[in-house]
Amino acid sequence: MPPRVGPAQGEALAAWGVWAVVLLTIVVTYARLEPTDLYHVSREGLSGGLSRALVEVNFPVALAAIALVLVAMIALPGRAWWAAGPSIALCAVTAWPGVVDQDDLDARWINAIPAVGVALALGLTIAATRRVGHRFVPRLRLDPVRIALAAVTLFVSIPWIAALLGFYLPEGIFIMERPGLENGTTIAAVHLGEHHGFMGTLIVWTALLLSRPVALTGGRLGTIAWVYLSVAFAYGAVNMTQDAWNEQLWKRDVVDWKIPSALLPALEPVWLVMLGLACVVAFLLHRERATAPAAA
Repeated sequence: MPPRVGPAQGEALAAWGVWAVVLLTIVVTYARLEPTDLYHVSREGLSGGLSRALVEVNFPVALAAIALVLVAMIALPGRAWWAAGPSIALCAVTAWPGVVDQDDLDARWINAIPAVGVALALGLTIAATRRVGHRFVPRLRLDPVRIALAAVTLFVSIPWIAALLGFYLPEGIFIMERPGLENGTTIAAVHLGEHHGFMGTLIVWTALLLSRPVALTGGRLGTIAWVYLSVAFAYGAVNMTQDAWNEQLWKRDVVDWKIPSALLPALEPVWLVMLGLACVVAFLLHRERATAPAAA
C-alpha cells in the first residue's frame, strides 16, 4: 500500500455529496413543474430537469470543482496533474461570457465542456480517496466558527431550499409567494427552483469543508488552495447576502436600497466588499494553518 500523503478526503466527499443531492433535487423539481413556474427556463419534463442540472454543473459546481481538484492533488503524486490541469481549465470555461446566461438557463452544447472538467475533478477525488482514505480532519481551531457560519447560512437558505424542492412556505419569518417586481415583471418574491443565493450558500459550505484539510497542508499547493477558498467563500457569502437582502428585506419594503448583483466581476463597491472579506478569511485561515499540525 502506498504511503499516506496529506489529509484524507472526508471533507471533499462530503462536499460532493451535498452537490449531488442538490443536482438530483434540481432534476426532480424542474421535471415535475411547468417552466412558467420556474425562472428563465423553457424545457419541460425530464429534459427540462436534466437541462437545468447541466447548467448547475457549469455554475456553480465547476467553481467548487476547482477547489476539489486542489484538495485531491494534495494527496496525489505530481504525475496526476495530467488530469488536474485539464480539469481546472475545462471548469474555468464556465467563466467565459455567455457560457452561462442568467437570462436563459436552458442547457446548450457548450455547457458540456465544464461538465467534463467536473467529471475529471470527481475522478481525482475518487483516486485521492483510494490513496489516503475517507477520514475527516481532527478538530481544528476555527471549527466552532465553521459550525456557526454553517448554521446561520442554513437558516438564511430556508426559503431557497423550499423553492428548490418546489413549494412555497407560508408567510411568516420569510416571504416567498408574495408578488413583487423584478426587471419590470411581476413574480413571486422567491420564485420556485434554484436561486443564486443558495448557490452562494453551497459555495460557502464547500469552502468551510475544504478549508479543513487545507489547514493541514503546507507548500505552494496548500497556499493556492487556501487563497482560492478564501475568495470562493467571500464570493459565495456576498451573493448569498445580496439575494437574501433583496428578497426578504427590499421586496418586503423594510429597506429602500437594493444590493447590486455580484455574480459577475465589475468595478462596483460590492466587489470591494468581497475583496475585503476574502482578505479577512485568508488571514484567519493563514493563522489556523500556522498553528495546525502537519498532515501525516
